Amino acid sequence: MWSHSSSAWAVRAAHQAHQLTQVTHALVTGSLPPLPPHRARARRSGLLRRLRASPAGRWSTPRSGSVTGIYYSTPISLALRFHLRQRVQASGARRRRLRRRAMEEELRALLRDLDALKQSADPAAIDRMRERVAGMVSPAAAAAAGAARSKIKDMSAEVVDSNPYSRLMALQRMGIVDNYERIRDYSVAIVGIGGVGSVAAEMLTRCGIGRLLLYDYDTVELANMNRLFFRPDQVGMTKTDAAVQTLSGINPDVVLESYSLNITTVKGFETFLGSLKAKSAHGCNTGVDLVLSCVDNYEARMVVNQACNELGQTWMESGVSEDAVSGHIQLLVPGETACFACAPPLVVASGVDERTLKREGVCAASLPTTMGVVAGLLIQNALKYLLKFGQVSPYLGYNSLKDYFPTMEMKPNPQCSNPACVQRQKEYMLTKPARDAAAKAKMEAEASAADECPVHVDNEWNISVLDDSDTVTSRILSTAADSLPEGLVRELPTADSYQEPIAPVTSGAIDDDLEELQRQLDALNSS
Repeated sequence: MWSHSSSAWAVRAAHQAHQLTQVTHALVTGSLPPLPPHRARARRSGLLRRLRASPAGRWSTPRSGSVTGIYYSTPISLALRFHLRQRVQASGARRRRLRRRAMEEELRALLRDLDALKQSADPAAIDRMRERVAGMVSPAAAAAAGAARSKIKDMSAEVVDSNPYSRLMALQRMGIVDNYERIRDYSVAIVGIGGVGSVAAEMLTRCGIGRLLLYDYDTVELANMNRLFFRPDQVGMTKTDAAVQTLSGINPDVVLESYSLNITTVKGFETFLGSLKAKSAHGCNTGVDLVLSCVDNYEARMVVNQACNELGQTWMESGVSEDAVSGHIQLLVPGETACFACAPPLVVASGVDERTLKREGVCAASLPTTMGVVAGLLIQNALKYLLKFGQVSPYLGYNSLKDYFPTMEMKPNPQCSNPACVQRQKEYMLTKPARDAAAKAKMEAEASAADECPVHVDNEWNISVLDDSDTVTSRILSTAADSLPEGLVRELPTADSYQEPIAPVTSGAIDDDLEELQRQLDALNSS
């Protein structure tokens, strides 16, 4: 005989089998009411697990005890199981067909844009192609591109929440910068998109630079997550592509050009040199206005130094120490200041391959704070150089342990080992007299303009400031101010009138007065 527990279990199993039959029938016939997607997926997956566990279309549950096994036959046949699996497989195939069809549409659109580029270089078409390719590579990037703002044609100083340039244009209103909109006319190249270069690129992008060229050959790794720019979902991408993906979402007005190459190779150096001279894609700028070196090795610094000396290109160098607590920035103008070969570091001067100095399993320290400070100093100096405000630092160091900021100037070395640097020094000396004369004439013109300008500005109170050298006018005005109406006199002397000093009393006069006083007393006593 069956026990009570066995009979209860049998009833429960039969009820479950009946529910399974109803759900299967509803799924096949489509009579099941609509469910939320997560519940429908959970029910479908649970049903498939039960179907796979059933032998030959039967629901089986072995049970130990008085009953060795109970099998409840269900209406689920092999044909029904096969039909249900076909439905699931068809839905997956349908999703794959939709994705394939969407991919084909994207590729056709890219082909149309490529055909349009053959006719004319359209920046808008290039941007559309970049967004589509980024969307095919990463759906998250496509979603971000869809949420990005539209391009802004002209910078505006209007103070509204929707204007990304209002606080930048305030520099012009406050007299710091003459014309901030000029920043859109400048091109800057950044070599090395690492801890300093990536932050520098983001700062220039947020400032609204016109054109930005990015150079790096490395890929994003999890070891880079201690920096301030890259994200974990960008691991595996080249640093230039990851930078373009992020920067284009921050400010779509900036023209971005990326070069994933190693400039220390012969081919990479030729490409690097050609890109610095090439005309930009939007046709507004030729070449670059400034090169920023943010590399982490001396070999790449020497390559940038060589390229800029050959082109006569002004550039700025930056670096962070291996202990991550100090750094520096330096302005290098070929022929005018010392190049990187004029006073080379010990590693460069000794000719030792710095790659042999690295040990396996040992890496340099890295602090996002120090890299952020150095990047900020670098871009601040670059903005002062481009927009002509403030004093551009020729060299500025940073020591975070003592909060020390040393600065200095370095003159070029006439015996520099770089022939291009020596040639630029000769050219600079030849043009120095004409340049000094122009600077002197400019200073004199500014001084004369300052003399001609009014001493005071017109105001509603008619307050004016007189020049002390104009004595005639000041005397006339003071006389008119001192005159009083008829019948009025001053009780006290005015502060401007000259007081005659009182003549000192002599000792002889004092003696005479005493004798006179004595005679008067004697006369009184005798009477």
